[in-house]
Amino acid sequence: MRFTVAVSGLVALTGMLCGCLGVPLEEDPVYVKQVEIDNRLGRVERVVDNQGLMNLMAQLDQLKKENDALRNEVETLRNAVEQGGERQRQLYLDIDQRLQAIEQRGVAAPQAGTEAIGAAAGVAAAGAAAASGADRASYQTAFDLLKQGRYDQATVAFRQFLATYPSSALVDNAQYWLAESIYVSQKYKDALPEFEAVISKYPQSRKIPDALLKVGYCNYELKRYEAARKALSTVVQEYKETTAARLASQRLQVMASEGH
Repeated sequence: MRFTVAVSGLVALTGMLCGCLGVPLEEDPVYVKQVEIDNRLGRVERVVDNQGLMNLMAQLDQLKKENDALRNEVETLRNAVEQGGERQRQLYLDIDQRLQAIEQRGVAAPQAGTEAIGAAAGVAAAGAAAASGADRASYQTAFDLLKQGRYDQATVAFRQFLATYPSSALVDNAQYWLAESIYVSQKYKDALPEFEAVISKYPQSRKIPDALLKVGYCNYELKRYEAARKALSTVVQEYKETTAARLASQRLQVMASEGH
């Protein structure tokens, strides 16, 4: 810009001199050359100004692209966190519902056959009652640890119960809650065979639908989607109108939405 002003001033001065010498301004070669230089400088300045604007626009466009990319990454991370949080919330809601159901029902003491014991078997009856009280106490201790969120200790306690009282009427429940104490710690690979043990060892247990549901859940978490779908579908088909069937149906819907 300063060059343009200087040249313009020089052109004006040249014009004044030419006027004094009697030479027409438009015919003076010096004037013509100066005008040409002035025009060229003006074009150069416009090009420089336009180039600076183009560079600025290019920078703004690049910043916009980077901002859009960052926004997409943030959205992806947010969705991942929300899905993980929802999965964890469902996990704890599920375990809490089952714990509450057990608490409401209470731990029933085995009563079958005790009324048939005669007076002549009084000593044997007393021994059986003592054993029954011991297994209930051991089971309750393990179950209390689970309710308190002390999952590792609950796992040890349920294993001890199963080893000490293999003939207890509570053994199928103990096996199931052993599996749950592992599952709720997100140790899905270790929990899976424990849930499968409920199904294979205690086929008449009332915990079969819940154990089968968790077999599906474990396989889902382990990304074994075909096995998960098979287990969950079995719960829906064979144990209709149960909480386990409702939860299995919900998980199947989630799997479908995820393309699994």
